[in-house]
Amino acid sequence: MHALADAVVAVLLVASGVVALVAALGLWRLPDFFLRLHAPALVSTLAAWIVTFASIVHFSVREAGLALHIWLIIIVLSITAPVTTILLARAALFRRRQSGDPLPAPLQRRR
Repeated sequence: MHALADAVVAVLLVASGVVALVAALGLWRLPDFFLRLHAPALVSTLAAWIVTFASIVHFSVREAGLALHIWLIIIVLSITAPVTTILLARAALFRRRQSGDPLPAPLQRRR
């Protein structure tokens, strides 16, 4: 049973690494700061969820019971990551307004 759990944990951790690599590629390829905000904010949270599932599997098998105390980490991360992204975007908008640079175009409503 431990070998199967170890294989599941390994697959989840590799998948998390691939997702984090996608976030890094987004940072590298996207041209604007505001576009670059999306890659780490969305994808790194997904990678953290995958690591959390891997940790739950690992510690549940190791302790022979369901280990749900790990959920506290992902709950805090899921709350703080969007707030941090919003604060970074607002700070960047403030700096652009102060320096007189053109602001990004607002989103248009579909009618």
